[in-house]
Amino acid sequence: MCKQVDNIDHVYDLDLLNRMYTYLSTHGDCYYIQYRSELVGDVSLRDNAEISIVVCKEYQNFHIGRRCIVNMLALAKEKGLKEVKANIYSFNTQSQKAFEAVGFHRVSDEWYSYQIDAD
Repeated sequence: MCKQVDNIDHVYDLDLLNRMYTYLSTHGDCYYIQYRSELVGDVSLRDNAEISIVVCKEYQNFHIGRRCIVNMLALAKEKGLKEVKANIYSFNTQSQKAFEAVGFHRVSDEWYSYQIDAD
């Protein structure tokens, strides 16, 4: 999972996790993802209109991520945002498919964008 998020091959230590979640919580909205009473990931909508999500490997392919992305799009619309973006590594085809499935479009090698309707 660390590879998908930060392109690293080692596990985060507790100090780094605390700094990451503190940052996400103070620079936007960050939520833990629970599925069938299990904590399986997190999703955030940052103040810069960037959505990021991570779902544990064993819970991927259940469309959990897609549902969370859709919820973040609704939150972005509530906040009056016109566009949101996502930074996805080129090797992370799982995330690319999830974001594209809900309507994001690739705008560069590792950036995706979604235009929010005004209605």
